[in-house]
Amino acid sequence: MNSSHLVAPSVLAADFLKLGEAAEMMNQSQADWVHFDVMDGHFVPNISFGFPLLTALKRVSKLPLDVHLMISEPSRYLQAFRDHGADQITIHWEAERHVDRALHAIKDMGAMAGIALNPATPVDGLKHILPLVDTVLLMSVNPGFGGQKFIPYTLEKVRQLRLMMQEAGVKAHIEIDGGVDISNAGALLKAGADVLVAGSAVFKAEDPIDMIRQLKTLPQNQWV
Repeated sequence: MNSSHLVAPSVLAADFLKLGEAAEMMNQSQADWVHFDVMDGHFVPNISFGFPLLTALKRVSKLPLDVHLMISEPSRYLQAFRDHGADQITIHWEAERHVDRALHAIKDMGAMAGIALNPATPVDGLKHILPLVDTVLLMSVNPGFGGQKFIPYTLEKVRQLRLMMQEAGVKAHIEIDGGVDISNAGALLKAGADVLVAGSAVFKAEDPIDMIRQLKTLPQNQWV
């Protein structure tokens, strides 16, 4: 991992009738990943995307597909999401009974492995599995719906997690998902985050490509 942070527009905020155009826009932009939120109506109170849409997006996207599983018992579906095009599969700490096993399974499939934490879940429990993950995703809103306001204590969680990683010699990404925009992105990067998931900030912007550029060209991380 280098010192340049990544931007991952979230298609949850895109116009669902124009997802092909959204994918082409991201292809032409400075975006690094495409963030794809899967919700099951059980782990979170909403239902979003499934396999057919992921397959369609894979056909047109030139960017890695960052699949965030906000679903119960995600280990039941890991291979299917990999087969349908996921390049990174992120599961929730709160939704999986056998986290170690699931992370190993993702890596064995040849995908990047991510672990996600809800806002009120402390980072301390990740200590022993940090060497297994490529990315830790910190939810900065309560999962389930786009367009929510950023939860300020996320910044302290980022700082704690980055310190844990430094002490353990782990070089994993810290990804922030929820309410990220140009007003708080700089503070997140300074605290130690290096992947910005941006949904409404990008897709509701007058010029989405320019908004991605603005997020991408913020000063690089101070923690490196």
